[in-house]
Amino acid sequence: MYKINLGEAFGRFSDHWSPKIAGELNDSFVKLAKFSGQFHWHHHEHEDELFLVVSGRLPMGLRTGDIDLDAGEFIIVPKGIEHRPEALTDECSVILLEPKSALNTGNVTNERTVRDLERL
Repeated sequence: MYKINLGEAFGRFSDHWSPKIAGELNDSFVKLAKFSGQFHWHHHEHEDELFLVVSGRLPMGLRTGDIDLDAGEFIIVPKGIEHRPEALTDECSVILLEPKSALNTGNVTNERTVRDLERL
């Protein structure tokens, strides 16, 4: 067992849209990520995702309307739901909890797809 200091962990990287593994919980990864700008619309066929905002503001685009998240708030996006996270005004630091099988770009493969996640 070990503890994670979120400030130190987020300070270890600066790239955006490239989740880092901070821990494992059963069949899931606890990931840290920094967002800036707009991601693309995508969904995950088999995985739910939890987005917990640590700092900044995260508008989560949904086809039914956006949900704005501030620091200390989280959202669970159920599998199959199309979504588009964005951080348009400032950088946003987020904790992700999702099954190990989840690909960061879901059903889309592009330049932001990260198949081999770095461990912090």
